[in-house]
Amino acid sequence: MVAVSKLREMYETMVTARHYEERLQEEYLEGKQPAFDISAGPIPGELHLAAGHEASGAGVCQHLRDDDTVTAPHRPHHIAIAKGVDLKRMTAEIFGRRTGLSKGKGGHMHLFDPDVKFACSGIIAEGCPPAVGAGLAAKQRNTDSVAVAFLGEGAIDQGAFLESLNLASVQNLPVVFVVEDNDWAISMPKERVTDVENGAQRAGGFDLPGTRVDVDDAVAIYEAAGEAIGRARDRNGPSLLEVQVHRRMGHFMGDAEGYRPDEDQAAAERRDSIERLESDLRAHDVDDETIEELRDRAHERVEEAIEWAKEQPEPDPDDAYEDAFVNPPSGVTDSEPSIAETGGVD
Repeated sequence: MVAVSKLREMYETMVTARHYEERLQEEYLEGKQPAFDISAGPIPGELHLAAGHEASGAGVCQHLRDDDTVTAPHRPHHIAIAKGVDLKRMTAEIFGRRTGLSKGKGGHMHLFDPDVKFACSGIIAEGCPPAVGAGLAAKQRNTDSVAVAFLGEGAIDQGAFLESLNLASVQNLPVVFVVEDNDWAISMPKERVTDVENGAQRAGGFDLPGTRVDVDDAVAIYEAAGEAIGRARDRNGPSLLEVQVHRRMGHFMGDAEGYRPDEDQAAAERRDSIERLESDLRAHDVDDETIEELRDRAHERVEEAIEWAKEQPEPDPDDAYEDAFVNPPSGVTDSEPSIAETGGVD
C-alpha cells in the first residue's frame, strides 16, 4: 500500500511536468510558424518533450535522495523535475539564458545540476556508462548511494547500454537501468527496431533481475522501482526495469508525425497516467478541492519559472570563449595568443 502522502507528491510532480511540457511547446513554437524555422523564437534549437512519460520519472525518483545519481536521455524534463533540479535555472538554460544551469550553453538536452546529481545527454544510451561510474564510486566509497540511468526502448540495442549492464553485473554495482517504452523509436515502431517485445528480457543475458511494468501507472512503477532501488541500496546489485509510457507529442517539436497512425495517437492519449493517479487519490478519499490545490500549485510553479527565465539576460557573444576547458592545457595562459590568432601551430 502506497501512502497517500506519496500519491500526492507524485501527482503534483506529474502535473508540474505535464504543464511544463505544454507551456514549453507554446513558447517554443512562438515565431517558428507558419514555415517552421528552428532558429526563430525564444527557445533556440531542437526541443524533445516527454508529455506522457510523467509516471516514469515520478514513480522512480520518489525513492531517491540528493546524493543519488540520475542520468537521463534527450527527453529529460519530467525526470529532472522529479529529481529536484532547480526549475528556474533549468528553464533559463532551455531559453539559452546566462543564469541557466550551464549559463545557457547546454540547452535542454544537456542539463546538469550537481546539487542533485542530475545530468542528461542527446546521445542515445550515453547516460548508462556515467551511471555505472557513479555506482562504482558509491561502492568504492562504501556509501549506500545508488545510480539510475533512464533510456528509451529504442536504445536497448546500443553497445553503451549492453556494456553497462555487463560491467554493473560483474562488479555488482548499485545501478538501476530504467527503460521508458513509449512504443516509438523516433519514427519507427518498437517491433521494427528490436527483437524483444519486453525490453526487461535483456537482463537475462547479464544475470540480473529484469521487470516490466505494462501500464502507464505511477503506483505500479513506484512499487517496482522501490524494489529495484532498495536492492541496489542494500548492495545486492543492479536491476533492469522497463516501464510503459506513451508519447503525446512528436519526437521533436516540428515533427509532423506523418508516420504515426491517428488511432495510435488517440490510444496514447486515453492511457493518461495523470488521470489514473487522480482516480487513485479519490479512491483514498482525497477530495476535489485538495486535488485542485495540487494542480494550481504545480501550474503556478511552472508559470513562475517560465516568466523568470524569460526575464534573464542572454549570454554575451564573448561568453562562448569561457568555460571551454575545465583545466586549460599545460602552457596555455591568458597572455599567450590562441591558435586562431596565430593561424596554426608549427
